[in-house]
Amino acid sequence: MSTLQYYDENAQDFFLSTIDADLSELYAHFLPRLKANSLILDAGCGSGRDSKVFLDKGFNVVANDASPKLANSANQYTGLEIQVCDFHNIQTTIPFDAIWACASLLHVTAIDLPSTFQVLAAQLVSNGIFYCSFKYGTSSGMRNGRYFTDANEAYLKEWLKHTPLKVDETWITSDVRSGRETEKWLNAILIKVA
Repeated sequence: MSTLQYYDENAQDFFLSTIDADLSELYAHFLPRLKANSLILDAGCGSGRDSKVFLDKGFNVVANDASPKLANSANQYTGLEIQVCDFHNIQTTIPFDAIWACASLLHVTAIDLPSTFQVLAAQLVSNGIFYCSFKYGTSSGMRNGRYFTDANEAYLKEWLKHTPLKVDETWITSDVRSGRETEKWLNAILIKVA
C-alpha cells in the first residue's frame, strides 16, 4: 500500500484524530513573524486544521494535499478550494509570504527532499518564512502503512544545502495527541535568503 492510498482509505479516521490537536505552541513560533494578510501555503494540509486557524486569524491561505479524500474533508471543514496535487505541482500566480508544512514533508523520501525544498522555496517571497516538522530521528521506511523520513538537525541542514533556505530556529516537541506524548518532533523555521 502506498502512503497516498493509506490516506485515501483512512481519510475520515485521520481527520478525526488530528482535527483537534492543539498546535498553539507551534503557531506561536510562526505567526508573529508574518505581516497582517500574509499569503500562507498550507503544504500537505491534511484535515485543514491549520488552514482554518490561519483563516480565522485573518491570513490568506492556499492549501493542497495529495489525497483527494483528505482534500475533500479539508474543503468541507475550511471552505477553501483545496488543490489536489503533490508538492511539485502546486498552482499559484503570486509567491507566498510563508509556507506551513506541518508533518507533511516527512512522507517524501530523503533523496527527494532537497529538490522538494527547492521547488517550494521557489514559490516563496524573498525573506519568506517556511515552517516544517518531521518525526525526530534518523530512520526512514514504511511504518503503519505509510512511508516516513525522520530527521534531525544535521539531516535538515544537508537537505537545505543547495537551496535558498536557511535554518533560523529549530526546537523539539512532544506529540500533542493523546497517548503519543513519547513521540518527539523536530520543528524548524527556515528563512528564504535574498
